[in-house]
This record gives sequence, C-alpha cells and structure tokens, in this order.
Amino acid sequence: MASIRTIAKNAGALFVGLIIYNVLGFFITMYTARYLGATGFGILSLALSITGIFAVFSDLGLSTLMIRDVARDKSLTDRYVTNVSILKILLAGLTFGLVALTVTVLGYPKLISTVIYLITVSTVLNAFATVLTAVFQANEKMEYMSVNYILTGVLLTVGTAIGIYYGLDVVYFAYVYVVSSLFVLIPTTIIYLWKFSLPELELDLSFWRPVLKEAWPFGVTGLLVNIYYWVDSVILSVLIGTEVVGWYNAAYKLIVVILFIPSVLNMTIFPVMSRLYVKSEDSLRYVYEKYFKYMAIIAIPMGVGTTLLANKIILLIFGSQYTPSVVALQILIWSSVIIFLSGAFTILVQTSNKQMVVTQITAVNVVLNVVLNLILIPHFSYIAASVVTVVTELSAFLLGLRVVSNMGYGLTRKDLSYLIKAVLASGVMALFIAYFNNMNLFVLILLGTAVYFAVLYLIRGFDKEDISIVKNILNR
Repeated sequence: MASIRTIAKNAGALFVGLIIYNVLGFFITMYTARYLGATGFGILSLALSITGIFAVFSDLGLSTLMIRDVARDKSLTDRYVTNVSILKILLAGLTFGLVALTVTVLGYPKLISTVIYLITVSTVLNAFATVLTAVFQANEKMEYMSVNYILTGVLLTVGTAIGIYYGLDVVYFAYVYVVSSLFVLIPTTIIYLWKFSLPELELDLSFWRPVLKEAWPFGVTGLLVNIYYWVDSVILSVLIGTEVVGWYNAAYKLIVVILFIPSVLNMTIFPVMSRLYVKSEDSLRYVYEKYFKYMAIIAIPMGVGTTLLANKIILLIFGSQYTPSVVALQILIWSSVIIFLSGAFTILVQTSNKQMVVTQITAVNVVLNVVLNLILIPHFSYIAASVVTVVTELSAFLLGLRVVSNMGYGLTRKDLSYLIKAVLASGVMALFIAYFNNMNLFVLILLGTAVYFAVLYLIRGFDKEDISIVKNILNR
C-alpha cells in the first residue's frame, strides 16, 4: 500500500501539471490549426514529426537509464549529471547533422527547412533539460516536473496568442518553441541547484562506455517508437502534400493529448517498479496487475465514446475545413486504447532489465509500420496512415503480451473478466450516446461517463481491494 500511495502522490503532482499543459496544448493546437490553415499547420506538424524522430539521438536512452539507476542508488547522481551533460553536447551535433542530411535528401523548400531547423534547436534544448528532470523523476519529486509542464504550456500559449494577434507566419511559431524550451531550461536548472545542490564535477571517460552500452537499447527503442509515431507524416508530406499532413495531424494531436494519462502513470510507476524489482516480487506483481486493470477501465470507453463523437469533436475544435480529420480520429483513437493496455507490459519489461526485448519488439513493428505506410499511403492517403498506426500498436500489444506471459505475468481469468465488464459497460454507454446524440457535446460526455461507471459498478467491475486502495490514497 505504501508503494500505491507513493505512486498516487507523484501521479497527482504530475497530473496537475499535465492537465494544465494539455488543456493549454488543446487550445494551442486548436487556434494554431485554425489560424495557419491545413497547409501551414501541416508544415509545423511535419517539422515536429521529423525532429520527433531525430530527438532520440540527442539522448540515446541516457535519461531513461539515469532514472532507473539513480532510483536504485542515489549516490550515482553527480556522476550521471556531469557525464551525461557532456555527452549530450556531442549528441547535439549528431542530431543537427542527421536532420540536415534528411532535409537535403528529401528536398524540402526553404520555408519548410527553416521551420524544421528551428524546431531542432528546441529539441536539443529539451534534451539538456531532461538530464535534470531525470534526477527529479528518480527521486520521485514529480512536483518539479509538473512545474516544467505548466511553464512550457504557458509560454507556448502566450507565444501563440501573440503570433495570431499580430498575424505572424509559421516561422514565428517555430521560434516560439525555441524560446519556450530555453526559458524552461533556466528554471529547471535553478530548481535542481536549489533542491539537489551543485553537482560535483565527476568527469569519468571510463564511465561513458558502460553507460552508453547499457543505455543504447533504450535509445534504439525510443528511435524506433518515434519512427513509427512520426514517419507517417513524413511519408504523407513527400507522397501526398502538407495539406493532408495537416488533416491527419489535427486528429493525431488530439490522440497525443489523450496519451498524457498513461504518460503520467509511466513516469511515476517506472522508478517505483525499478525499486520493487530488486526488493519485492510480490509488490511488483501487485502494482503491475493494478496498472493493467485501471488502464483497461479507462481506455475501452474512451475508444467507444470518441468513435461515436468524432464528428462533433473535430467540427467544434478545428472547424469545417478539417472535416477529413473525422475518419482519422475514429481510427486513430483505437491506437490509444491499445497503448493504454500495453503500457504495463513495457514498464514491466524495462524495469526487469530486459530493455533489449522491448527494442526487438519495437524493431519488428517499425519495419511493419514503414512498409505498410509506403505501400498503402499512395493509394489511401491519410486513411491508410491511420489504419497502419492501429495495426502497429496491435502488433506491439500481442508481442508484449507474449513476453510478459513467458515471464509469468500473462493475463489471468480475472484480467479477462475485467476487460469483458469494461466492454459491456462501454456498450451500454454507446447506446446512451447514440440515443441522445443531439445533446450538447460536453453534457453528453459527462453523462456518458457517468453511465459507464454506474454500469461498471453494478456489474462489479470494481472490487473491495480497489475501494481499499482509493481509501488508502485518500488516507481514510
């Protein structure tokens, strides 16, 4: 229960920050997309996609390794901060070189190239900030990370508002990301020095080789994940055009906002499960099983509801010029459902020192993703990209399930029972939404959610242990 309370405390702190960040991000996306139009929004989205792929080279998994190792041994903090910071200076050069090569090979015009290079600067600045936020996460001080998210959201919002008010172009919006990243790095450094003191300079070149050897599977996994998250936008830009990239990313950005929920839990659970792996197998299993259950309870109705309400959502947020995005959202939402369900598998494998397995699974899926996109996008455009994203996530889920089953953590009858109950409750909710479809969107979402949880409670989707956990979290 102590671990559950720790997770709840940190998740709560992160949740506040990410709620504010994502609410602001929602309005940033909405007004930017409306202001720039599908073509301008497509250019900005393309730049974020390309730099999203190459962002991994500015880190190479070092931050993830820091979190895991420092969570287990706090005395490693200074050594990691010093040496990883220096390594990231070298990695920044590598990142810029790879982005420049890609822009040249793909032959993007000057406007698009400029936006891409500016977003790359922002990515590199963020990479330096992650050295310090990795220490925050390893020490389970998520409130400091929350401050970063809030500050980032506020800066991007102010920058976006200024750009729209003065009628500035897409290049300005790229500069907003650079300035925001710089202004977040500064207070992050101040918080670190205030709460964790000035690190001792422990430059140790002999430390680099074993760290890079241990970190690279995390980095390769991150690269592969980013490729199959973002490569569809790049392929669309080359084969179809930036307007279609804009339509596709209008739906995709909404999916990214939704994924803040597993993101919060992953960041809070990772250091906890890293400790439990070496201290208590029973506690590790307990946290893992609860994580999977609660993600299923959230994900399934989210997929059903979004599918039914996609038309209302897109027209409200982006307007009629983004009508083609409706189908994309109806398809893409199911990739989020699968990500919610498979998150427990990934965290379990990574905290069990089996990060290479995750890398191998991701490699299989990135090949699947790229090949299917290259074959299908020329014929079915962004609809193909949406379907391929779901297929890729389903493949990752099935392979992950196989791995954890071999580790003795497969789905039990109880897990399947909860999945079935979530599906049944979602079915009742779907009938309610379909019948009252003319109702106001926000009212319909609230009432639909209430119907879902009421039905889930009546069919015993929650047990006494779940209620006990909630009471424990609330210290009752």
